[in-house]
Amino acid sequence: MSTAAAPPVAPARTPLPVVLAGARGHGRSHLLNIRRLEERGLVRLAGICELRPLDPAELDGLGDPEQSADLDALLSSTGARIAVLSTPIQTHTEMALAAARHGAHLLLEKPPAPSFAEFRRMADGVEAAGVACQIGFQSLGSHAVPAIRRMVGEGAIGELLGVGGAGAWVRDEAYFRRAPWAGRRRLGGVDVVDGVLTNPLAHAVATALALSGATRAEDVEHIETELSHAHSIESDDTSGVRVVTSAGVQVTVAVTLCAETSSEPYVIVHGSRGRITFWYRQDRVLVQRAGHGPVETVYGRTDLLENLVAHVTDGEPLRVPPTETGAFMRVVEAVRTAPDPRGIPAAHWHSEPGESAPRRVVDGIDALVDTSADELRLFSELGAPWAPSTRVEAR
Repeated sequence: MSTAAAPPVAPARTPLPVVLAGARGHGRSHLLNIRRLEERGLVRLAGICELRPLDPAELDGLGDPEQSADLDALLSSTGARIAVLSTPIQTHTEMALAAARHGAHLLLEKPPAPSFAEFRRMADGVEAAGVACQIGFQSLGSHAVPAIRRMVGEGAIGELLGVGGAGAWVRDEAYFRRAPWAGRRRLGGVDVVDGVLTNPLAHAVATALALSGATRAEDVEHIETELSHAHSIESDDTSGVRVVTSAGVQVTVAVTLCAETSSEPYVIVHGSRGRITFWYRQDRVLVQRAGHGPVETVYGRTDLLENLVAHVTDGEPLRVPPTETGAFMRVVEAVRTAPDPRGIPAAHWHSEPGESAPRRVVDGIDALVDTSADELRLFSELGAPWAPSTRVEAR
Protein backbone atom coordinates (compact mmCIF):
# COMPACT_ATOMS: atom_id res chain seq x y z
CA MET A 1 0.00 0.00 0.00
CA SER A 2 1.55 3.31 -1.06
CA THR A 3 1.20 6.54 0.85
CA ALA A 4 1.11 9.87 -1.00
CA ALA A 5 3.93 12.18 -0.09
CA ALA A 6 2.94 15.18 2.02
CA PRO A 7 3.04 18.48 0.09
CA PRO A 8 6.15 20.53 0.78
CA VAL A 9 5.80 23.14 3.47
CA ALA A 10 6.65 26.64 2.32
CA PRO A 11 9.46 28.10 4.39
CA ALA A 12 8.38 30.75 6.85
CA ARG A 13 9.25 34.25 5.73
CA THR A 14 11.15 36.66 7.89
CA PRO A 15 9.00 39.73 8.59
CA LEU A 16 10.23 42.82 6.77
CA PRO A 17 11.71 45.45 9.12
CA VAL A 18 9.81 48.73 8.88
CA VAL A 19 10.67 52.24 10.03
CA LEU A 20 7.82 54.70 10.57
CA ALA A 21 8.60 58.41 10.30
CA GLY A 22 5.81 60.40 11.93
CA ALA A 23 3.91 58.24 14.41
CA ARG A 24 1.56 60.80 15.94
CA GLY A 25 -1.47 62.53 14.43
CA HIS A 26 -2.31 60.80 11.16
CA GLY A 27 0.79 58.66 11.67
CA ARG A 28 -1.06 56.88 14.45
CA SER A 29 -3.16 55.08 11.82
CA HIS A 30 0.05 53.78 10.23
CA LEU A 31 1.26 52.60 13.63
CA LEU A 32 -1.94 50.61 14.15
CA ASN A 33 -1.75 49.17 10.63
CA ILE A 34 1.86 48.07 11.19
CA ARG A 35 0.73 46.31 14.36
CA ARG A 36 -1.98 44.52 12.35
CA LEU A 37 0.57 43.34 9.79
CA GLU A 38 2.99 42.38 12.57
CA GLU A 39 0.36 40.04 13.97
CA ARG A 40 0.21 38.37 10.54
CA GLY A 41 3.97 37.96 10.46
CA LEU A 42 4.45 40.24 7.44
CA VAL A 43 6.42 43.09 8.99
CA ARG A 44 8.32 44.04 12.13
CA LEU A 45 8.39 47.58 13.51
CA ALA A 46 12.13 48.16 13.69
CA GLY A 47 12.20 51.88 14.31
CA ILE A 48 10.24 55.09 14.82
CA CYS A 49 11.46 58.51 13.73
CA GLU A 50 9.91 61.24 15.88
CA LEU A 51 11.19 64.48 17.38
CA ARG A 52 9.87 63.28 20.75
CA PRO A 53 10.06 59.51 21.44
CA LEU A 54 6.82 57.60 21.90
CA ASP A 55 6.15 56.43 25.45
CA PRO A 56 5.27 52.81 26.36
CA ALA A 57 1.53 53.54 26.32
CA GLU A 58 1.75 54.82 22.74
CA LEU A 59 3.70 51.67 21.81
CA ASP A 60 1.16 49.29 23.33
CA GLY A 61 1.59 45.91 21.63
CA LEU A 62 4.51 47.02 19.46
CA GLY A 63 7.46 46.02 21.62
CA ASP A 64 10.43 48.34 22.01
CA PRO A 65 11.49 49.59 18.56
CA GLU A 66 14.53 51.80 18.20
CA GLN A 67 13.62 55.48 18.28
CA SER A 68 15.49 58.46 16.88
CA ALA A 69 14.88 61.91 15.42
CA ASP A 70 17.55 61.15 12.78
CA LEU A 71 15.98 59.18 9.92
CA ASP A 72 19.32 58.48 8.20
CA ALA A 73 20.81 57.01 11.37
CA LEU A 74 17.67 55.00 12.08
CA LEU A 75 17.56 53.49 8.60
CA SER A 76 21.23 52.59 8.86
CA SER A 77 21.02 50.98 12.30
CA THR A 78 17.79 49.05 11.68
CA GLY A 79 18.46 47.90 8.12
CA ALA A 80 14.81 48.73 7.36
CA ARG A 81 13.44 47.27 4.11
CA ILE A 82 10.42 49.59 4.16
CA ALA A 83 10.02 53.20 5.31
CA VAL A 84 6.56 54.64 5.97
CA LEU A 85 6.71 58.43 5.75
CA SER A 86 3.88 60.36 7.43
CA THR A 87 5.65 63.67 7.95
CA PRO A 88 4.90 67.32 7.00
CA ILE A 89 4.36 67.83 3.26
CA GLN A 90 7.46 69.97 2.77
CA THR A 91 9.70 67.17 4.14
CA HIS A 92 8.46 64.43 1.81
CA THR A 93 11.00 64.72 -0.99
CA GLU A 94 14.14 64.83 1.17
CA MET A 95 12.97 62.05 3.46
CA ALA A 96 11.94 59.85 0.55
CA LEU A 97 15.32 60.32 -1.10
CA ALA A 98 17.07 59.57 2.20
CA ALA A 99 15.15 56.31 2.52
CA ALA A 100 15.90 55.44 -1.11
CA ARG A 101 19.64 55.94 -0.51
CA HIS A 102 19.43 53.28 2.18
CA GLY A 103 17.62 50.89 -0.17
CA ALA A 104 14.33 51.13 1.73
CA HIS A 105 11.08 50.79 -0.21
CA LEU A 106 8.56 53.55 0.49
CA LEU A 107 5.00 54.17 1.52
CA LEU A 108 4.82 57.95 1.14
CA GLU A 109 1.81 59.86 2.45
CA LYS A 110 -0.17 62.11 0.15
CA PRO A 111 0.37 64.65 -1.23
CA PRO A 112 3.70 63.19 -2.36
CA ALA A 113 5.30 66.65 -2.71
CA PRO A 114 4.38 70.35 -2.49
CA SER A 115 5.29 71.09 -6.12
CA PHE A 116 5.55 69.27 -9.42
CA ALA A 117 9.31 69.89 -9.56
CA GLU A 118 9.78 68.33 -6.12
CA PHE A 119 7.55 65.43 -7.13
CA ARG A 120 9.68 64.76 -10.21
CA ARG A 121 12.88 65.01 -8.15
CA MET A 122 11.49 62.51 -5.66
CA ALA A 123 10.14 60.10 -8.27
CA ASP A 124 13.29 60.21 -10.39
CA GLY A 125 15.52 59.71 -7.35
CA VAL A 126 13.51 56.76 -6.10
CA GLU A 127 13.56 55.16 -9.54
CA ALA A 128 17.33 55.67 -9.87
CA ALA A 129 17.83 54.03 -6.47
CA GLY A 130 15.89 50.99 -7.63
CA VAL A 131 13.38 51.00 -4.78
CA ALA A 132 9.59 50.84 -4.93
CA CYS A 133 7.41 53.77 -3.89
CA GLN A 134 3.73 53.62 -3.05
CA ILE A 135 1.82 56.90 -2.64
CA GLY A 136 -0.69 56.83 0.22
CA PHE A 137 -3.97 57.41 -1.63
CA GLN A 138 -5.83 54.66 0.21
CA SER A 139 -8.98 55.20 -1.88
CA LEU A 140 -7.07 53.99 -4.95
CA GLY A 141 -6.63 50.65 -3.21
CA SER A 142 -10.40 50.18 -3.34
CA HIS A 143 -11.54 47.38 -5.63
CA ALA A 144 -14.36 49.70 -6.63
CA VAL A 145 -11.99 51.82 -8.73
CA PRO A 146 -11.14 49.18 -11.37
CA ALA A 147 -14.74 47.91 -11.22
CA ILE A 148 -16.14 51.37 -12.05
CA ARG A 149 -13.58 51.92 -14.79
CA ARG A 150 -14.53 48.57 -16.26
CA MET A 151 -18.24 49.46 -16.19
CA VAL A 152 -17.54 52.78 -17.89
CA GLY A 153 -15.35 51.11 -20.50
CA GLU A 154 -18.08 48.57 -21.26
CA GLY A 155 -20.62 51.37 -21.80
CA ALA A 156 -22.78 50.53 -18.78
CA ILE A 157 -23.79 54.21 -18.39
CA GLY A 158 -23.36 55.20 -22.03
CA GLU A 159 -20.90 57.85 -23.15
CA LEU A 160 -18.73 59.32 -20.39
CA LEU A 161 -19.82 62.94 -19.92
CA GLY A 162 -17.70 63.96 -16.95
CA VAL A 163 -16.78 63.25 -13.34
CA GLY A 164 -17.74 65.31 -10.30
CA GLY A 165 -16.26 65.13 -6.81
CA ALA A 166 -17.71 66.49 -3.57
CA GLY A 167 -16.35 66.79 -0.05
CA ALA A 168 -17.94 68.67 2.85
CA TRP A 169 -16.12 68.32 6.16
CA VAL A 170 -16.17 70.19 9.46
CA ARG A 171 -12.86 71.43 10.87
CA ASP A 172 -12.51 73.94 13.69
CA GLU A 173 -9.85 76.58 14.25
CA ALA A 174 -7.73 74.18 16.34
CA TYR A 175 -7.25 72.03 13.22
CA PHE A 176 -5.28 74.85 11.62
CA ARG A 177 -3.16 75.29 14.76
CA ARG A 178 -2.17 71.63 15.09
CA ALA A 179 1.24 72.18 13.45
CA PRO A 180 3.27 75.18 12.23
CA TRP A 181 2.72 74.14 8.59
CA ALA A 182 -1.06 73.61 8.88
CA GLY A 183 -3.10 75.97 6.74
CA ARG A 184 0.03 77.38 5.10
CA ARG A 185 0.98 77.80 1.45
CA ARG A 186 4.59 78.50 2.35
CA LEU A 187 6.67 78.29 5.51
CA GLY A 188 10.06 79.96 5.82
CA GLY A 189 10.16 80.49 2.07
CA VAL A 190 9.48 76.79 1.39
CA ASP A 191 6.36 75.55 -0.40
CA VAL A 192 3.87 73.65 1.79
CA VAL A 193 0.58 73.95 -0.17
CA ASP A 194 -1.59 72.59 2.64
CA GLY A 195 -4.97 73.38 1.08
CA VAL A 196 -8.27 71.53 1.19
CA LEU A 197 -7.82 70.27 -2.40
CA THR A 198 -4.24 69.14 -1.88
CA ASN A 199 -4.33 67.57 1.58
CA PRO A 200 -7.43 66.80 3.70
CA LEU A 201 -9.74 66.16 0.73
CA ALA A 202 -7.03 65.28 -1.78
CA HIS A 203 -8.57 61.81 -2.13
CA ALA A 204 -11.63 63.38 -3.78
CA VAL A 205 -9.38 64.90 -6.44
CA ALA A 206 -7.21 61.82 -6.98
CA THR A 207 -10.20 59.46 -7.07
CA ALA A 208 -12.16 61.63 -9.51
CA LEU A 209 -9.13 61.79 -11.80
CA ALA A 210 -8.64 58.02 -11.60
CA LEU A 211 -12.28 57.32 -12.49
CA SER A 212 -11.98 59.67 -15.49
CA GLY A 213 -9.03 57.64 -16.72
CA ALA A 214 -6.55 60.48 -16.10
CA THR A 215 -3.83 59.51 -13.63
CA ARG A 216 -0.56 60.48 -15.32
CA ALA A 217 0.74 64.02 -15.74
CA GLU A 218 0.37 63.83 -19.53
CA ASP A 219 -3.34 62.99 -19.14
CA VAL A 220 -4.10 66.61 -18.12
CA GLU A 221 -4.85 69.28 -20.72
CA HIS A 222 -5.65 72.29 -18.51
CA ILE A 223 -6.81 73.24 -15.04
CA GLU A 224 -9.03 75.95 -13.54
CA THR A 225 -8.93 76.74 -9.83
CA GLU A 226 -11.16 78.67 -7.43
CA LEU A 227 -9.43 78.98 -4.05
CA SER A 228 -11.10 80.57 -1.01
CA HIS A 229 -10.94 80.49 2.75
CA ALA A 230 -13.31 81.44 5.54
CA HIS A 231 -10.87 80.68 8.38
CA SER A 232 -7.99 83.07 9.09
CA ILE A 233 -5.42 80.99 7.26
CA GLU A 234 -3.03 81.43 4.36
CA SER A 235 -4.23 78.44 2.33
CA ASP A 236 -7.68 77.46 1.08
CA ASP A 237 -10.47 75.74 3.02
CA THR A 238 -13.30 76.07 0.47
CA SER A 239 -12.29 75.49 -3.13
CA GLY A 240 -13.11 74.09 -6.51
CA VAL A 241 -11.04 72.79 -9.41
CA ARG A 242 -11.86 71.79 -12.96
CA VAL A 243 -9.52 69.55 -14.91
CA VAL A 244 -9.98 68.90 -18.61
CA THR A 245 -8.18 65.70 -19.54
CA SER A 246 -6.28 65.06 -22.75
CA ALA A 247 -9.24 62.87 -23.76
CA GLY A 248 -11.56 65.86 -23.37
CA VAL A 249 -13.27 64.64 -20.17
CA GLN A 250 -14.23 67.30 -17.62
CA VAL A 251 -13.44 66.56 -13.96
CA THR A 252 -14.86 69.04 -11.43
CA VAL A 253 -14.25 68.79 -7.68
CA ALA A 254 -15.75 71.05 -4.98
CA VAL A 255 -14.61 70.71 -1.37
CA THR A 256 -14.83 72.55 1.93
CA LEU A 257 -13.72 72.29 5.55
CA CYS A 258 -16.45 74.80 6.50
CA ALA A 259 -19.49 72.56 6.08
CA GLU A 260 -22.74 72.95 7.91
CA THR A 261 -22.70 69.19 8.56
CA SER A 262 -19.82 66.80 7.94
CA SER A 263 -20.67 64.14 5.35
CA GLU A 264 -19.06 61.32 3.40
CA PRO A 265 -17.13 62.59 0.37
CA TYR A 266 -18.01 61.03 -2.96
CA VAL A 267 -17.38 61.02 -6.70
CA ILE A 268 -20.06 60.87 -9.43
CA VAL A 269 -19.28 59.44 -12.86
CA HIS A 270 -21.79 60.96 -15.29
CA GLY A 271 -22.81 59.06 -18.41
CA SER A 272 -25.29 59.68 -21.21
CA ARG A 273 -27.50 56.84 -19.90
CA GLY A 274 -26.85 56.87 -16.17
CA ARG A 275 -24.43 57.61 -13.36
CA ILE A 276 -22.20 55.84 -10.86
CA THR A 277 -21.71 57.32 -7.37
CA PHE A 278 -18.72 56.18 -5.33
CA TRP A 279 -18.41 56.97 -1.60
CA TYR A 280 -14.71 56.27 -1.60
CA ARG A 281 -14.06 56.03 2.14
CA GLN A 282 -16.77 53.36 2.42
CA ASP A 283 -15.96 51.50 -0.84
CA ARG A 284 -19.66 51.89 -1.60
CA VAL A 285 -20.93 52.20 -5.17
CA LEU A 286 -24.42 53.07 -6.45
CA VAL A 287 -25.16 52.44 -10.13
CA GLN A 288 -28.21 54.20 -11.59
CA ARG A 289 -28.94 53.75 -15.28
CA ALA A 290 -31.79 53.93 -17.73
CA GLY A 291 -33.96 50.82 -17.88
CA HIS A 292 -32.51 49.30 -14.70
CA GLY A 293 -33.19 49.59 -11.00
CA PRO A 294 -30.49 51.10 -8.77
CA VAL A 295 -27.76 48.66 -7.71
CA GLU A 296 -25.63 49.28 -4.64
CA THR A 297 -22.43 47.30 -3.97
CA VAL A 298 -19.77 47.47 -1.28
CA TYR A 299 -16.34 46.44 -2.57
CA GLY A 300 -13.23 45.21 -0.83
CA ARG A 301 -10.01 47.15 -0.48
CA THR A 302 -6.31 46.33 -0.67
CA ASP A 303 -4.27 47.97 2.07
CA LEU A 304 -1.43 49.93 0.49
CA LEU A 305 1.28 48.88 2.96
CA GLU A 306 0.24 45.26 2.59
CA ASN A 307 0.38 45.71 -1.20
CA LEU A 308 3.88 47.20 -0.90
CA VAL A 309 5.01 44.21 1.18
CA ALA A 310 3.57 41.85 -1.45
CA HIS A 311 5.37 43.83 -4.16
CA VAL A 312 8.70 43.56 -2.35
CA THR A 313 8.34 39.86 -1.51
CA ASP A 314 6.36 38.49 -4.47
CA GLY A 315 6.50 41.11 -7.21
CA GLU A 316 2.82 42.01 -6.96
CA PRO A 317 2.11 45.21 -8.94
CA LEU A 318 1.92 48.39 -6.89
CA ARG A 319 -1.52 49.95 -6.60
CA VAL A 320 -0.35 53.58 -6.50
CA PRO A 321 3.16 54.14 -7.88
CA PRO A 322 4.26 57.77 -8.37
CA THR A 323 3.49 57.74 -12.11
CA GLU A 324 -0.18 57.12 -11.26
CA THR A 325 -0.34 60.35 -9.23
CA GLY A 326 1.14 62.66 -11.87
CA ALA A 327 -2.27 64.11 -12.81
CA PHE A 328 -2.99 64.85 -9.16
CA MET A 329 0.38 66.58 -8.88
CA ARG A 330 -0.56 68.76 -11.85
CA VAL A 331 -3.48 69.94 -9.70
CA VAL A 332 -1.15 70.57 -6.75
CA GLU A 333 1.06 72.66 -9.03
CA ALA A 334 -1.94 74.64 -10.30
CA VAL A 335 -2.97 75.36 -6.69
CA ARG A 336 0.61 76.29 -5.77
CA THR A 337 1.00 78.78 -8.61
CA ALA A 338 -2.52 80.23 -8.42
CA PRO A 339 -3.11 83.65 -6.84
CA ASP A 340 -3.43 83.47 -3.07
CA PRO A 341 -6.87 82.24 -1.97
CA ARG A 342 -9.55 84.88 -1.58
CA GLY A 343 -11.00 85.46 1.87
CA ILE A 344 -14.74 84.81 2.06
CA PRO A 345 -16.36 87.97 3.45
CA ALA A 346 -17.80 87.66 6.96
CA ALA A 347 -21.27 88.34 5.55
CA HIS A 348 -21.19 84.87 3.96
CA TRP A 349 -20.08 82.76 6.93
CA HIS A 350 -20.93 82.41 10.59
CA SER A 351 -19.20 80.95 13.61
CA GLU A 352 -20.35 77.90 15.55
CA PRO A 353 -18.86 75.95 18.47
CA GLY A 354 -16.47 73.22 17.34
CA GLU A 355 -15.00 70.19 19.11
CA SER A 356 -12.18 72.11 20.77
CA ALA A 357 -12.46 75.61 19.26
CA PRO A 358 -14.93 77.70 17.24
CA ARG A 359 -15.44 76.80 13.60
CA ARG A 360 -16.54 78.85 10.62
CA VAL A 361 -19.46 77.72 8.47
CA VAL A 362 -19.92 79.05 4.95
CA ASP A 363 -23.61 79.72 4.41
CA GLY A 364 -25.21 77.22 2.03
CA ILE A 365 -21.92 75.48 1.24
CA ASP A 366 -23.21 71.91 1.63
CA ALA A 367 -25.76 72.39 -1.15
CA LEU A 368 -23.22 74.16 -3.35
CA VAL A 369 -20.73 71.28 -3.03
CA ASP A 370 -23.40 68.73 -3.95
CA THR A 371 -24.68 70.81 -6.88
CA SER A 372 -21.16 71.22 -8.22
CA ALA A 373 -20.62 67.46 -8.35
CA ASP A 374 -24.07 66.99 -9.88
CA GLU A 375 -23.79 69.68 -12.56
CA LEU A 376 -19.99 69.84 -13.06
CA ARG A 377 -19.97 73.56 -12.34
CA LEU A 378 -17.60 75.59 -10.16
CA PHE A 379 -18.78 77.79 -7.28
CA SER A 380 -18.63 80.99 -9.36
CA GLU A 381 -20.74 79.34 -12.04
CA LEU A 382 -23.30 78.41 -9.40
CA GLY A 383 -23.63 82.05 -8.33
CA ALA A 384 -21.72 81.92 -5.05
CA PRO A 385 -21.13 85.64 -4.35
CA TRP A 386 -17.80 85.03 -2.62
CA ALA A 387 -16.26 82.80 -5.31
CA PRO A 388 -13.20 84.17 -7.16
CA SER A 389 -13.01 84.17 -10.91
CA THR A 390 -11.39 81.07 -12.35
CA ARG A 391 -7.78 80.84 -13.39
CA VAL A 392 -6.69 78.64 -16.29
CA GLU A 393 -3.39 76.82 -16.17
CA ALA A 394 -2.44 75.93 -19.73
CA ARG A 395 -0.75 72.63 -20.36
